[in-house]
Amino acid sequence: MLLRRIALAAAALAPAALLAVPSATAAPAAALPMPPANPEGLDHLTVTVSDNGRFDGSEATSTTFYLYCHPDGGTHPRAREACRQIDGQTTWGKDPFAPVPDGTVCTMIYGGPQRARVVGHWAGRPVLAEFKRTNGCEIERWERFSRLLGTPVKGWPGIR
Repeated sequence: MLLRRIALAAAALAPAALLAVPSATAAPAAALPMPPANPEGLDHLTVTVSDNGRFDGSEATSTTFYLYCHPDGGTHPRAREACRQIDGQTTWGKDPFAPVPDGTVCTMIYGGPQRARVVGHWAGRPVLAEFKRTNGCEIERWERFSRLLGTPVKGWPGIR
């Protein structure tokens, strides 16, 4: 973990160091921006999944897991798989947890009342994401995080 952070910091600083060296033909350049540091030194997420779609505590059957990655751990039952799945979707400059964009045309398929809330830090950035299964786009988004959120129990109408 520490070696990974050192390597990432060195890789990020190397272009800035090269740009800072004055040359006869180029004007001095500004340093490249760095992503905010994660003070805990880990990618970590708190995942709360509600089976009935409500987070208000009224007869809600919700489950909360803690996921730590790099190294993998926490209380999540599939920590390694969940970390790998999120790693596979992480690209510099893009939020892997971004909601479905406004104006997206989605099929009107109901996937069930399940909801999930994910908070924490990933790739040095804060995460605050909500998931639901109210249409085809939201179901597809949930499926992209199936190892993190789990697959809903069969039996609800519309669940595969």
